[in-house]
Amino acid sequence: MKVVAIANQKGGVGKTTTAVNLAAALAEVGHKTLLIDLDPQANASTAIGCTAEPGRSLYSCMIGQSVIHDKIQASPYENLSIVTSEVDLAGCEVEIARMENPLRRLREVLEPLRNDNNYQHVLLDCPPSLGILMTNALAAAQGLLVPVQCEFFALDGISKILDLVARIKNNGVNPEIEVVGVALTMFDARTRLSQQVMSELQQHLPDKIFKSIIPRSIRLGEAPSFGKPILAYDPSGIGSQSYRQLAAEFIERVK
Repeated sequence: MKVVAIANQKGGVGKTTTAVNLAAALAEVGHKTLLIDLDPQANASTAIGCTAEPGRSLYSCMIGQSVIHDKIQASPYENLSIVTSEVDLAGCEVEIARMENPLRRLREVLEPLRNDNNYQHVLLDCPPSLGILMTNALAAAQGLLVPVQCEFFALDGISKILDLVARIKNNGVNPEIEVVGVALTMFDARTRLSQQVMSELQQHLPDKIFKSIIPRSIRLGEAPSFGKPILAYDPSGIGSQSYRQLAAEFIERVK
């Protein structure tokens, strides 16, 4: 089982879109996948077609009052399960900060999944901040996937999260975490800016940039409002093709 955090402290970079559609693409090829929504906004939950019900998030697990198996739900899609989020999840950051080993709470919550090995992939959709929930995700994950929008501050944003990963790794909190890759999102081939950002990122991180590039797409923007991944909303469109290609690359990288 591979636990991979999908994270970027910048909002609006396609993080949740990538988490939902990568999970759906992995499930489509028969990989048992669990998507965990760690963002109190619960956008991944609704985008996959699941209601963010009170009491179904990892809140009680993180404070030691329940176990993760009680929170896992089937999604509408074969091979894809989900732990939904809720707004109360934001409140557990204060409680976790007061607990022993606060950065390892999520790692301990996920331990039963490592033991029963029912899933090939566990994807953590992180909140867009450098708070305790994201730090817990990085402390629990074996890999990190960073979605990056092709815009002016892309390199600055990615450098901050890579610095955080380096500190978590070097301080012994999670020595095994590695960067799986950087996924370029909202790419518009018609603009010089997108081309420049892609070129700059490839220059600075040549071995980490996924070859699969996620284009700017109206259909990708519409799909969450229908509670569907792009693979269900527009199966043959360019967005679906891109995420299928990303899933294939992802599988090769996390072997």
